[in-house]
Formats: sequence, C-alpha cells, structure tokens
Amino acid sequence: MTVDKLGSILKESADKIEGENGRWQFQINETVFVVLTDANNNRMRIISPIAETISLEKHMLEKALIANFHSALDVKYAISEGVIWSAFVHPLKELSEEQVKDAISQVYYANVNFGTTYASTSLIFPGKSANDEIKEKEKKVKAKLRKT
Repeated sequence: MTVDKLGSILKESADKIEGENGRWQFQINETVFVVLTDANNNRMRIISPIAETISLEKHMLEKALIANFHSALDVKYAISEGVIWSAFVHPLKELSEEQVKDAISQVYYANVNFGTTYASTSLIFPGKSANDEIKEKEKKVKAKLRKT
C-alpha cells in the first residue's frame, strides 16, 4: 500500500473527506475518522473518537478492555488525551486494499457499538461477552461480601 493508493481508497469510501496525503479526516454516516501515515517508518493508523473518558462509567472502560480480547478483532479501544478511540494500527506497505476497507468497517462498528456489544464485526472469539464477565465479577464480589 502506498500513501497515494490509501488516499484513493479513503476518497471512494468516505461521505466527506479533508486533508492531504498522509493525513486525512473523513466521515461515514456522520462518524468521524482520522487517518495518519508515516511512510518513512512504514506505519499507518485509522482512528475514530468515541467519547471523552470523563463522561464514561468505569464498567464501560472495563468492557472495552474485555472487547479488545474477544470482539474488537483487528481494531482496539484505546485512550489518548482524555478520549476513547477505536483504532486500527498496521504497517503501511503490507496493507492490501481489502484490508483497508475492512479496517474502516471495523473502526466504524467498534465506534458505533461502544456501550452495547463493543464488537467490530459479527465474529466474537469464544469466551464470555464483556457483559457476562462483568456480571460474573459482580457475583463474586457480592458472594465475598456475604461471607464477611
């Protein structure tokens, strides 16, 4: 993948796009994305801001971390400068066109599913969902409290 080719894919995918080669901001269904590249270091990232962390409940951040393991597949939830983001980070040259399109989709779905399923696709690796793990943890805490 080259920076120019990536820019072409983004222009085809976006409802609205601004920026220059290597640094773009675009929207799909009113969801904001930022794409940053560093061709010299062979890196790129597609990120989408979700919410300010100060506005979130603690269990939401815990569910996001659980989702990073089970249901946010090629994207991850990450916090930077007081904002939680859905983020896809990858070597630039090795990316295919299909991987870029899939990454945009996963960043989008991780963003819009934050607070509900926390999933970037319909595939979820085996294991408990974030909600199941939180409920199980709460049961253990309540059981410990009853014993004391």
